[in-house]
Amino acid sequence: MSLVHRVLYPEPIASLEEYLARGGGAGLEAALSMSSEAIIKELEASGLRGRGGAGFPTGTKWRTVRDYHADNMSSTVAVNAAEGEPGTFKDRTILNVIPYAVIEGALIAARAVGADEVVVGTKRLFSAQVARLNAVIEEVTGAGWADGIRLSVFEGPHEYLYGEETALLETIEGRYPFPRIAPPWRRGDRELVEHADDVSTRSGLASHVIMAEADGDGSPPTLVDNVETLANVPRIVARGAAWFRTEGTEKSPGTIVCTVTGDVQRDGVGEVIMGTSLREVIDAISGGARPGRHIKAVLPGVSTGVITGDQLDTPVSYEALAALGSGLGSGGFIVFDDTADMAAVAAGASRFLAVESCGQCTPCKLDGVALSGLLDRLCREGLPEAEWEQVTRLVSTVGDGARCSLATQHQTLLESLISTFPGDFSGHISSSATPVAPRLIAELLDFEGDEAVWDERHREKQPDWSYGPEDSGKSPAERYGEHRAQATLED
Repeated sequence: MSLVHRVLYPEPIASLEEYLARGGGAGLEAALSMSSEAIIKELEASGLRGRGGAGFPTGTKWRTVRDYHADNMSSTVAVNAAEGEPGTFKDRTILNVIPYAVIEGALIAARAVGADEVVVGTKRLFSAQVARLNAVIEEVTGAGWADGIRLSVFEGPHEYLYGEETALLETIEGRYPFPRIAPPWRRGDRELVEHADDVSTRSGLASHVIMAEADGDGSPPTLVDNVETLANVPRIVARGAAWFRTEGTEKSPGTIVCTVTGDVQRDGVGEVIMGTSLREVIDAISGGARPGRHIKAVLPGVSTGVITGDQLDTPVSYEALAALGSGLGSGGFIVFDDTADMAAVAAGASRFLAVESCGQCTPCKLDGVALSGLLDRLCREGLPEAEWEQVTRLVSTVGDGARCSLATQHQTLLESLISTFPGDFSGHISSSATPVAPRLIAELLDFEGDEAVWDERHREKQPDWSYGPEDSGKSPAERYGEHRAQATLED
C-alpha cells in the first residue's frame, strides 16, 4: 500500500507563494462568494469528522456554533494544536509541512460561523511550530487573507489536559487547563469572568463561565477544531463534498494522518485512506514488526481499548475500530510485539493518566493515583491476591462523576488490557514473580530520523504537576486554584 498526500504533502511548503502556486487559497476564494449556510452544507455533505479524537461531524459542530452566534458579540475560532496524546505527532507534522492549509481552513471556518478572531492554541514547548505559525500568519495577513479577522498564536502549558477542548478555552481565557462542565463551543468571556461574583447569572462552573445563549445573552460561542480537521477544509470547499468522498468509507470519508511508533522497524507519520487495514497502515508507515517478532497489541494512544495482533486486518475507520471496542482516536498507534508484558504497558499508561489528572474529580485523581501505584508494584515486586482485587475495584470506580474523558479513558483502557491479556497480569500476582519495569507511556516530543523521541522527563513528573523530588499531596486544582490571572504552570 502506498501513502497518499491529500493533506500531508511529500515535502514542506516553503512559502505562501509556493502554496498558491500549488492550488492553495482556492478554498478561501470560493468561501468568499458563498453564504455561511452554503459553506456549512458542503461540510455536512462531505462527512468530514473531527480528527482530534472524538470524530464528531465537523459540519454539525459548525452549524451549532453558527446558530449560537450573536451579532452584538464576537465569536472565535480556536485551532486546537495542543497535541499531547501519547504516540501522536500528526498535527505537528502537518504544521511543519503545510501550515497554510490549516490557517486557510480556520479563516473559512471564521466566515462560516461569524467569527472575527482565530486563535491557534499550541504549546510553548512546540517552539519550531510556533515560529512557523507566526511567520505564516504574517504572510497571510500581508496578503490580505484575514480581511478583518484577527489571527494569533497562543502558547500554552505542556499539560495533557490542555488539549481537551474546554480546558484549551479555559487556558486561552487566562485560567488553568482544567476541564469544565460545559459544551466546548461555549466560551467564558474574560471581562464577565473577572466580575463573575457580581453577575447573578453566572454558571456556577469551576471557572464561573457565563454561558452563551441562543438569544444573544451571555458569552459568544467558540468553534474549536483540530489542526488536521481544518487542513481538510480548503479542498472540500474548493472541490466539493463529492470529491472528498471519493476516498474512504461511507461513515469515515477521506484520509487520515497516522503516527506509528513502538516495536516496529521505524517510527513515522504518514497519510492513508480511511478503510485501509491497520496491518497495511503499520507496514506502510513503519515497515511492520521488527525482524523475527510479531505484533501482540496496538494502543491507539491512551483513550480507548487495546487492539490485538489478530485484529490487524480491521479497517482504520471510526466505525470499524469502534466495533472492536477500541477507537481511531487521533490516529496514533503504539505497537507492542510478542516480547511486551502488557501489565508493564498498563502500569505505564495508568501512571500517565493518573499524573495528568487535574484533580477536580476526586475518583479520577485519588483512585487513579492509587491504581498507578498498585500497578507499579505489581510489575516491580508482585501483588498478593487481596491487593489485586483492590486494583479491579478501583478500575470500576475511577471514572465515577468525571467531568471530562480522562477518567473514562483510564477505566476503559485498563479494563481492556486486563480482560484481553489476563495471563500477563496473573503472572505477577505473587511475590516470586519476575520483576519488570513499567513501560514509558508519554507524549512524543519529536523524531530523530526514524526514531521517536519520547518525553522521558515525564518519569519525574509528580501527581501535583511539579517536577520536584516529592509530591505535595495536593492535586493540581488545589495547588493552582481557580485563579483568574494568566495561567502559568511550571515548565
